[in-house]
Amino acid sequence: MNPAGRSREDRLKAIRELVQDAKRRDLPRVKSDINVTPLVDVVLVLLIIFMVVTPLIASGVAVDLPRTLHHSRRPDEGKDIIVSITQDKRVFVGANRLNQVEELAAAVRTEKQKFPGKSVFLKGYAKAPYGAVREAMQVLRESDIEDITLGTEELNKVQ
Repeated sequence: MNPAGRSREDRLKAIRELVQDAKRRDLPRVKSDINVTPLVDVVLVLLIIFMVVTPLIASGVAVDLPRTLHHSRRPDEGKDIIVSITQDKRVFVGANRLNQVEELAAAVRTEKQKFPGKSVFLKGYAKAPYGAVREAMQVLRESDIEDITLGTEELNKVQ
């Protein structure tokens, strides 16, 4: 027997355990958590970009709409074919300019074939001649397009 009171096998076993423990301590531990901080940073930057850019994306041509007291608000869901008439009687479907008002029916019918659920939103410039807006409405009605909405802005009451 050994003076320490252990057999040779016990001593070898103890040494092996010490060596195994030393090897385990030297190796870095595997981290199984996902670091979401970079992901959150990227998402916040994208959110800010979309918040800044979204108001700049205007559908159709910008025109000053007539102001009315009884303005019905409706959110722009992208479900409208926007027809714009400018002060100098130019007609646009979306951002595409038409040469004549007679082309309006064909352009709107083409858009309706692509997107059957869309309705027509007619934006006439506030100082445009009434006849130009009326002519566009007549062309649309004669081509059996009945879901036409006239665009207006809310008139602020002065108290």
